[in-house]
Amino acid sequence: MESDLHALLRSLRVWDPAVTDLRPFAVERAPAEPLPLFARWLRDAAAAGQPEPHTMSLATADADGLPDVRIVMLHGADERGWSFATHAHSRKGGHLAARPYAALTFYWPVLGRQVRVRGPVTAAPPEEAQADLHARSTGALASALTGRQSAVLASPEELALASEAAWEEARRAPDTPAPSWTLYHLVPEETEFFQGDADRRHVRLRYRKQGEGWVRELLWP
Repeated sequence: MESDLHALLRSLRVWDPAVTDLRPFAVERAPAEPLPLFARWLRDAAAAGQPEPHTMSLATADADGLPDVRIVMLHGADERGWSFATHAHSRKGGHLAARPYAALTFYWPVLGRQVRVRGPVTAAPPEEAQADLHARSTGALASALTGRQSAVLASPEELALASEAAWEEARRAPDTPAPSWTLYHLVPEETEFFQGDADRRHVRLRYRKQGEGWVRELLWP
């Protein structure tokens, strides 16, 4: 089994030219702030056919400093920060209550690009979180109303019953609140843009917050 796994790993390719477009990255023309470049790269990824380009890895740490990571969806990015949502009682919600700092990574293999963001996290006001939730799909509301995220599940049947009730409520009353649903804003202190290169001369441009502005610097790959 182990040898089969190693053989499989050695057979896999990264950035196959048949499916990946490694584009030049003219860092001298990069904007003074990271958000406009992120918006451009997100649009590029979507236009290039990257599946779910708005999903990202979210890394948090618990009260003891032990890390955890999972995939979540980006809800927005503006002057308030990069936004995502979860239940306050979920594992990541508990982590953020204990250590309100996180890191994000977007990976778009169709372009050989990554974006990494890290900084402090704040919870938005409850009314903003509910407005964000109710602007989403019926399924999103049903999922939020099912609740109990990260709690131990006794059986699949228990989930099915809770989910059916939540879907019924979401369809019947689409403005039903989910009180524990929380919208978080990560305010970036660092944002790094990575562009892969076929000759392994990858380009890494880091924006580092300094006072009211940003310092831009290249990093060795």
